[in-house]
Amino acid sequence: MITIKSERELELMRHAGMLVSKMHKFIKPYIKAGITTKELDKLCEDFILKNDAVPSCKGYEGFPATLCTSVNDTVVHGIPDNYKLKDGDIITIDVVIGYKGYQGDAAWTYAVGEIDDDKKYLMEHTEKALYEGIKEVKPGNRIGDISAAVQKYAESHNLGVVHELCGHGIGRDMHEDPEVPNFGIENTGPRLKPGMVICIEPMLTFGKRYVYQLDDDWTVKTEDGEPAAHYEHTVLVTDDGYEIFTPRLD
Repeated sequence: MITIKSERELELMRHAGMLVSKMHKFIKPYIKAGITTKELDKLCEDFILKNDAVPSCKGYEGFPATLCTSVNDTVVHGIPDNYKLKDGDIITIDVVIGYKGYQGDAAWTYAVGEIDDDKKYLMEHTEKALYEGIKEVKPGNRIGDISAAVQKYAESHNLGVVHELCGHGIGRDMHEDPEVPNFGIENTGPRLKPGMVICIEPMLTFGKRYVYQLDDDWTVKTEDGEPAAHYEHTVLVTDDGYEIFTPRLD
C-alpha cells in the first residue's frame, strides 16, 4: 500500500535524510587505499549512534552490518569485511538511517585514489541517470516516467541497467510500496501524489546488465566482472515537483 506522509512524518524523514547526507560527508575523507570496509562500517555506525539515530540496515532480515559496501563488480549489498581498499577501486556506500521511527536512504559511489576512465564514465553517467529520473517527479506523473527516463539515459550511454533490483517507497519501513524500477514505459505504473516519498536508485554496469548473487544471500555481482555504480536519493513528491531529502553536502 502506498502511503501519503503527514507533515509531522515528513519533518522526521527530512531529519533522517539529512543525517544520511551528513554521514556520507563524514565518511568521504576516510575512503582511501588501505582502509578496510569493516573499518568504514564501524566509523559510520559510531557516527549514527552519536547522532541519536539507528543504523537500520544492521539486523534487517539478518544483514550483519550498518553499511552496504560494494566494491568494483559488486552491484549492491556488499558485506563489510577485512578487504582493504586499493587505488583504482570504486566503492558504493549505501546506508539507511532511522530517526524516531522514520527512515532516510542514499547510496553514492566513490573513487579510491585515481581510477581509470571507464570507471569515471560509469560513475558520471550513473549519477546523471539518477537526476534524469528525479526530473520526472511531480504530481500527475507516473512511476513509469521515472523508470523510462533512467533507462533511456543509461542505454543511450551504453550502460547496462540491472533489472533484478529497483528503488522503492520509504517511510517507517525502509522498503515500502511502490517499487521504482530503473527500466519501464512512460505513463505506466502508480501515479505520483504530493506526500509520497520514494527512493530512486539507478544501479548500472559498465558491461552487460546480468548479475548473480553470492552464497551469503546478499552480495550481488555482475556476471561479466565489469564494474557497477549505484546512486540513490530519498525524494518527496511536493505540490509542484520534488524535494531531495538526502542532498549531497560535498
